[in-house]
Amino acid sequence: MAPILSKTLLMTALLALPLGNAAPALAQEAKPREAVISVTGDGESAVAPDMAVVNLAVVKQAKTAREALDENNKAMNEVLKALKDGGIAERDLQTSGFSIQPQYNYPQPVDGQQQQPQLIGYQTTNSVTVRLRDLTKLGQVIDQSVTLGINQGGDIQFTNDKPEAALEQARKNAVVEAVKKAKTLSEAAGVKLGRIIEINENVPRSMPQPAYRATMMKEASDAAVPVQSGENNYSVSVTVTFAIEQ
Repeated sequence: MAPILSKTLLMTALLALPLGNAAPALAQEAKPREAVISVTGDGESAVAPDMAVVNLAVVKQAKTAREALDENNKAMNEVLKALKDGGIAERDLQTSGFSIQPQYNYPQPVDGQQQQPQLIGYQTTNSVTVRLRDLTKLGQVIDQSVTLGINQGGDIQFTNDKPEAALEQARKNAVVEAVKKAKTLSEAAGVKLGRIIEINENVPRSMPQPAYRATMMKEASDAAVPVQSGENNYSVSVTVTFAIEQ
């Protein structure tokens, strides 16, 4: 029986070793967390747009789908040709929508009975998105397009081809604001601001300008459509975490 008792004591001693070694690790985990101040700073930068994105559409109605499509094709081809002749590259012209829809007349009920809708024709819509890199031609392009058959659309988005410089300045402004906030908080709390522990940037976004909307009506005009491009504001948000010196 003695050898069996000896082995049992040995196994008990070995199993006890990891528990003893874990004690220092538990003591390390109980170490107090570092005191920090975390703030969010917002920065903006304004820059004049250098490009406009315009949505233009031709809408035609006829008794048959074929007639409506033929009329639409003729008008849109003339518009596209004029845009290309005016210096707009192929890569800046993109068809953004196309549809053929039946048009119905819905008669008034007779003796309380709903009447069947009557097919009266078809409507075709062909939309093109134009990226205009010379803003001085914007009003002229709209005016000429309406003359050639554009009769719907007119939404304009002013943007920048390469906004990197504006975004970089917005980032700097955001960090400056974050540091300023952290100093204010630390002074109010009576503590000393320490080193920067972490900086996180949120996804930058452009604050869109109100879009200019033109009612596309085929009227004679001696002057190009007046358009004001204004400025684009780019915004960046950062979160900065500072240590508090003890």
